[in-house]
Amino acid sequence: MDFDEDQSPPSFDRMKNVVPEAKGFNPGLIVLLVVGGIVLAFLVGNYALYMYAQKTLPPKKKKPVSKKKMKREKLKQGVSAPGE
Repeated sequence: MDFDEDQSPPSFDRMKNVVPEAKGFNPGLIVLLVVGGIVLAFLVGNYALYMYAQKTLPPKKKKPVSKKKMKREKLKQGVSAPGE
């Protein structure tokens, strides 16, 4: 029973059909793609909402500064407050 180097014995020929070959994507890659897609969709959605809010919502009103604080600020700057 002589076999060439590139030939295998008949018993091994039958084994080729028994061992299933791995087909399709790696499950880890699928999980990574799904999670990455969800995160990307979240970030894009947040950015879209932020841009929409910037255009439609009125600007935030600043709190009125009390007279006492105005006096304090002017004194820090060296300007005398009116009425003093």
